[in-house]
Amino acid sequence: MSEQVPILRIGQVLLVSIQTDLDDRSVMLLQDDLAAAVVDSGAHGVVIDITAVEIVDSFVGRMLATIAAISRLLDAQTVVVGMRPAVAITLVELGLSLGGVRTALTLDKGLQALERARRQQAGESASPSTRAGHEGSGPDAPAAL
Repeated sequence: MSEQVPILRIGQVLLVSIQTDLDDRSVMLLQDDLAAAVVDSGAHGVVIDITAVEIVDSFVGRMLATIAAISRLLDAQTVVVGMRPAVAITLVELGLSLGGVRTALTLDKGLQALERARRQQAGESASPSTRAGHEGSGPDAPAAL
């Protein structure tokens, strides 16, 4: 039986708390719902809490990576939090290192990681405009007419 996974908004972050092991249909539904929620909310971050997940297969592992990639294309960073050691071991044994997916042990650490990424991105995007704003303002700059 497929069930819809709730997506909660906390400020500019969407929180997905997966409380049961997911079947393939539920994962696909989550992918579609989350992409729509990122666009509708303009969220800059997504936290997927998998603390309650005990079993993953290769499909679920690939879909976590796919969800993170979709969110990144929609200008939102993703952090997967609460991964159990058995889940991490299974993913590695399946050859799924979830490259490009940030992970954190707890929800709090995941939110901190998103905040750091947001500040870093804001700093990078401010740098070119800051530099552009200072062009022509040094001692060697031509005088304004």
